[in-house]
Amino acid sequence: MQLPLEITFRNLESSESMEALVRSKAEELDKIYDRIMRCSVVVEAHHKHHHKGNLYHVRIDLTVPGSELAVNRDPDQHHAHEDVYVAIRDAFNAAYRQLEAYASSRHRDVKTHEAPTHGKISALFTEKGFGKIEGSDGREIYFHKNSVLNADFGKLEVSTEVRFVEEAGDEGPQASTVKVVGKHHVVD
Repeated sequence: MQLPLEITFRNLESSESMEALVRSKAEELDKIYDRIMRCSVVVEAHHKHHHKGNLYHVRIDLTVPGSELAVNRDPDQHHAHEDVYVAIRDAFNAAYRQLEAYASSRHRDVKTHEAPTHGKISALFTEKGFGKIEGSDGREIYFHKNSVLNADFGKLEVSTEVRFVEEAGDEGPQASTVKVVGKHHVVD
């Protein structure tokens, strides 16, 4: 976390064991998503007249890049929250799930795919089943007939425009996939 953990106790005395539990649970959140900027935890005892005892309310506010996440465990719905440790555990479990979903969505947002490289066929050896592509950077890249995806290798011609995905081969750079660029395709 970029800022120190904030822990507040309301209407109850704090104890070392409660603080230790909150700190431990907050560290677990930081392991799920290490870009948490701020974490604030409020543990509160509601002073209502209950037959059994007080219910505890736990609120966790997390600030993460581009968003705020909040967990607000309402004690009226959870009579198990007559135990402050159960209330803390349940609130952090909910925060864990929210943070995991947030982190997962952020990973999908960031994912990018490189556009295939552009070039022209510079040489064809149809009887041997391979050819060479001159990339837009002037380098020659080997390709095998099985790498051609949307055309018949035997009908390819020198100067045909292609897009390709380059990888390292045994003898230098090679195209793992080659696609012929259609005549109406705009080249980036």
